[in-house]
Amino acid sequence: MSSGLVDLRSDTVTQPTPEMRRAMAEAEVGDDQYGEDPTVNALEEAYAERVGKPAAVFVPSGVMANQIALRVLCRPGALVIAGRRQHVVIYEHGAAARNAGIQFYEVDDDDGTIDPDSVRWARRAVDHHYPVPELVCVEHTHMPAGGTPWSVSALEALAAASGELPIHMDGARLFNAEVATGTAAAAFTKPVSTVMSCLSKGLCAPVGSVLAGPVDAMAEARVERHRLGGAMRQAGVIAAAGLVALRTMVERLADDHARARRLAEAVAERWPQGGCDPGRVPTNMVIFSHPEAGSLLEQFRTEGVLAGTIAPGIVRFVTHKDIDDAGLERAIKAVAAAH
Repeated sequence: MSSGLVDLRSDTVTQPTPEMRRAMAEAEVGDDQYGEDPTVNALEEAYAERVGKPAAVFVPSGVMANQIALRVLCRPGALVIAGRRQHVVIYEHGAAARNAGIQFYEVDDDDGTIDPDSVRWARRAVDHHYPVPELVCVEHTHMPAGGTPWSVSALEALAAASGELPIHMDGARLFNAEVATGTAAAAFTKPVSTVMSCLSKGLCAPVGSVLAGPVDAMAEARVERHRLGGAMRQAGVIAAAGLVALRTMVERLADDHARARRLAEAVAERWPQGGCDPGRVPTNMVIFSHPEAGSLLEQFRTEGVLAGTIAPGIVRFVTHKDIDDAGLERAIKAVAAAH
């Protein structure tokens, strides 16, 4: 909680832990643009090993990681197959068109996944003068679908349908999926070419994401990072917090998931028509519809609780490390008192 408020707008509001602050203060640093920052190098190696990829690149944000992946894996004018509600499609201010010059072929992803037949259709459509697809994007966990993880079998089926097309995984909350399913991150990422994860969401680091993939692709990614203004110097100061995040903050995500389910039960009881099924809240997202979402957020605020929206009439609560049981009970009471 900050300023006496229970802040459930996003897991990006998390504060770094005392161990992170100590690691940042004591970090050994060098010039990362020259590849000479030992702490950045250690973070990249640790993440690459954890997701089963040969190499990785530390970047300032998840959006930049996604944009770099598009630039590395696609040519301008290419078609990118993606779910219509994925972050890279609707929550990056149209960056894909501006930064990579690509266009999306948007497919249904209501349950958080993409039907392999949609990919097969887009590939066959090339013979009928449709744009040529060069990439498939997935989001794992899928935020608008309620923080839903993919299964390994579904990812393998998608890879089979994609054929030679590479797959990029927006794994901003990949470790939420790991904890919720008991499946190692590397098992999820084996069928995909590149993957990125945010360190600054549920893992509580103050800044940064990591993109991983083949060695040659990551070499290109460093060039694209520079072009986008993301080249950093003594970045070990922030990478140190990321190392602590990977080492100490993954397993505790289970606490966030348990609190989200309790909050989802309160939401489902208060608004049974809101579409929130507690049995389908596997991670830290509680998402539901409300006809007067703006008014509802104001009601929550008067009770000392902050929430957000992700679309017109769609409200979101996100649990995280800085929401304890007392904060959760306050949010549950605010839900019960709201109109």
